[in-house]
This record gives sequence, structure tokens and C-alpha cells, in this order.
Amino acid sequence: MKKDLRIVKTQASLRHALLALLKTKPLEAITIAELCRLANINRGTFYLHYKDVHDVFKHYLEVIVNDLKQSYEEPIFKTNYNIENIQADMIKIFHHVKKYQDFYQIIFDERIPMMYYYLFFDTVRSFMKDSLTNEIFIKEQAIDIDYLISYQTNAIIGIIIEWHKEGYKTSFQELNQQLIAILSIHSPFRERMKEDEIWKKS
Repeated sequence: MKKDLRIVKTQASLRHALLALLKTKPLEAITIAELCRLANINRGTFYLHYKDVHDVFKHYLEVIVNDLKQSYEEPIFKTNYNIENIQADMIKIFHHVKKYQDFYQIIFDERIPMMYYYLFFDTVRSFMKDSLTNEIFIKEQAIDIDYLISYQTNAIIGIIIEWHKEGYKTSFQELNQQLIAILSIHSPFRERMKEDEIWKKS
């Protein structure tokens, strides 16, 4: 069922207003009144959608992370989890980042409180956890799944941060090629996955 366009428009207006305010002040200093004023809605309408300013930020984060999740998983699904078959033009992560560049510039700004980054990290980590299963690594006693998930999460976020630090100058095509090259590096995790695939087929 399609969402009511009025709801979509109102929530989008509030997210855009919040983003504009976050460029000038921390989340804790933003009031519902100024958020409503900038979004051109009344307080009554605000409370139909959110309970407070933090709730708006949380929802905005969910929207962005859901889009990131789809971008991350798209090439994996297309290749049926055969990472070595991923082609550069299948990778959409950097298109996603460019789409939400204003948000990432705030999250990764060195002047911004680390709480934003950790909230983003925890949210990304949650979908990374869904992408990995204990079953794949069940025979590998030396690998702690929680450490592996954090490793994978930091790898993805680290690449995005590096792109942010250079001012998003590198093209999508070059970044995609870089990621393909990184994925091609010998990894014990990839070898473990290959062994498990062979084991499952036998």
C-alpha cells in the first residue's frame, strides 16, 4: 500500500529542516519550535509524526541506513553471494553516499559530537549483522561473530570516511574499481566462506 503523499511530504520537510539546522548547531540545541518554523508546519502536525527532535533524527537515520543497506546488498544478491563475481558497475554504495552527501558531511565532521557517529555505526552494524550468519562460521571456533561484524562495519564506514576527507572528489567509477581490488585481496573470511560452500554442496 502506498504511503499518503502528505505524510511523505511533511516528514521530508522536517528532515530537510533538521539537516539545515544541524549545520549550525548540535541536535540537543534544536527546538521543536524552530524545526517547525523552518519546515513550515505547525506543532500539532509535528506531534502527529514525531514525539521530539531526536525522533526526527532517528527516523532520518533509518531512512538513510535502509538505503545504504539496499545499496550494499544489491551486488551481493545479483551474484548470489559470490563476491568474486561482483563487477564494478554493480556497486551502488558511493551513489548512495553522494545522494545523502549533506548528511554524511555532518556525521563525519570533526567538530560534530561523536554520538552521531556512534549512532550511525550501531545502526549500520545492525544490518551488517543481518547480512552475516553464524552458520557460515560455525566450524571456525577462532572467529567471534561480533568482532567480525564490527570489522566489516568499520571497513565500509572507513571507505566512506576516506572519501569524505578528500571532499568526495574521486569518481564513482574509480571508487568502485578500488573496492573491487580490495575485495580481491586474499582474506581468511572469504576462504572460510568458499570452504563452507564446498562443504554444503558435498
